[in-house]
Amino acid sequence: MILIDPPNAAGHGRLWSHLASDASYDELHAFARVVGIPERGFDRDHYDVPAEWYDQVVAAGATPVSSRELVRRLTLAGLRRRKPR
Repeated sequence: MILIDPPNAAGHGRLWSHLASDASYDELHAFARVVGIPERGFDRDHYDVPAEWYDQVVAAGATPVSSRELVRRLTLAGLRRRKPR
């Protein structure tokens, strides 16, 4: 399932959502291509999506979830990739 959290991550003068899959990276990359998210938006285990794209991505089939739920689902699926320390 493709998941998106609310646009609440600030960066580069705007707000961002995170787009992820709880099934596979292949599913995630395929969905991102369909909605036109550039590959450079991929960060370890998710795509960064600008706030102004949120409604379009949900309309295309992404399921809105909280940020906490998104991380929980990635972790349960074994797809969470943390930043190196």
